[in-house]
Amino acid sequence: MSAFIDAARGQDAARAPIWIMRQAGRYLPEYREIKERYGFWEMCRTPDLITEITLQPIRRFGMDAAILFSDIMTPLAECGVRIDFAPGPVIAEPVRTREQIARLRTPGSDEIAPYVVKGVRAVREQTEVPLIGFAGAPLTLATYLVEGQGSKDYSLFRNWLYEQPGAAHELLGKLTEVTIAYLRAQIGAGVQAVQLFDSWAGLHDAASYETFGRPYADRVLRALGPGDVPRIYLAIGAHHLYPQIGTLAAEAISVDWRTPLSHARRMLPGKALQGNLDPSALCAPPEVLLERAGEVLRQGLGGPHIFNLGHGIGPSAPVGNVQRLVEFVQGFDRTAAFDLTAEGATR
Repeated sequence: MSAFIDAARGQDAARAPIWIMRQAGRYLPEYREIKERYGFWEMCRTPDLITEITLQPIRRFGMDAAILFSDIMTPLAECGVRIDFAPGPVIAEPVRTREQIARLRTPGSDEIAPYVVKGVRAVREQTEVPLIGFAGAPLTLATYLVEGQGSKDYSLFRNWLYEQPGAAHELLGKLTEVTIAYLRAQIGAGVQAVQLFDSWAGLHDAASYETFGRPYADRVLRALGPGDVPRIYLAIGAHHLYPQIGTLAAEAISVDWRTPLSHARRMLPGKALQGNLDPSALCAPPEVLLERAGEVLRQGLGGPHIFNLGHGIGPSAPVGNVQRLVEFVQGFDRTAAFDLTAEGATR
């Protein structure tokens, strides 16, 4: 078993495994070379390109896990939604009525995103590093479908939840079934862990999240386990929701950079923690980067920890700093650091 899988399943170990959200992407020169020849959707739908881009950071840096190159919007295209990227997702016809919701297709696991399935199988054939599959949580997918494009606070979607709660539940229910089918297809093809991205959950208060977010995310996660693959849940800016997030059927919770891991551990008992270096720290001088990384590692002591950023890596991150970070984290002895921390606490 790998250090990543062990940690994701809740085993505390002497070394924190590391992978980086969006590690297969635009900060890498080899990725940019491919992007000069292919459009984003073409890359997401071509198994050979999915495979190559997924493996690029593994070859260069030796992370402890690979994450599938794809996009959370992928299954929506299979539902009949026309999506463009400019550069973020833009929905040609936002879905805001019950009639539109009823017209959305619900493809099954055997027909959803076959190019993703082929990409998963090809990656598994070419590396022994664990592969992480992923999907968007129903609440976050609904956010894009209703709003139609990116927004500072997604007020149109939040207003819609209050104005049409019945339609909202119909949409969320359908997206839940699509997401379950999509993740089951990835698991069937060979991914060894899954991450559910609930990127915009933190925009909501506890009552709205309890009504429109948590139950649907939990249905997705419970449909995948327990025991099939470790499940990771990510919500950005959601510290205020941790009491509810802690009840989700996920073995690990990804924590953004705003909340110290030591604080999150008290609020999320029994969960492995993932995170949570500020992505901007990768642009700092090397000595500052490693100082901040060391602080994250020390904050993660006292339970299972998967080192990651608190969100996705930015396009301006220096490749050299990524290499330094991976080497530093993989060389950090958590057992020795914990012993030193405990010794200091008893003085």
